[in-house]
Amino acid sequence: MPNIKSAEKRMKTSAFQRLRNRSRRSALRTAVKKFEKSLDTGVEKAEELLAATMKELDQAAAAGVIHKNTAARKKSRLMRKINALNQAEAGE
Repeated sequence: MPNIKSAEKRMKTSAFQRLRNRSRRSALRTAVKKFEKSLDTGVEKAEELLAATMKELDQAAAAGVIHKNTAARKKSRLMRKINALNQAEAGE
């Protein structure tokens, strides 16, 4: 346990931040999984969820939950998946 008052405060704030970050990271993972699952159902549903997932990624990066380059990489990979789905449907 901290003996210094400022260390005590840092312990409390870091615990709060850890919980908030864990919640945001969990929501982010859930959004990505929902999007990837929706790729099987169809393009329209997947595109709706893509926008929501992109927003989650941007907000997580802005809040410092994930690095901005990590968000960019994940967004790029999601876009690649939706583009592949669009090309597959256009080819049929």
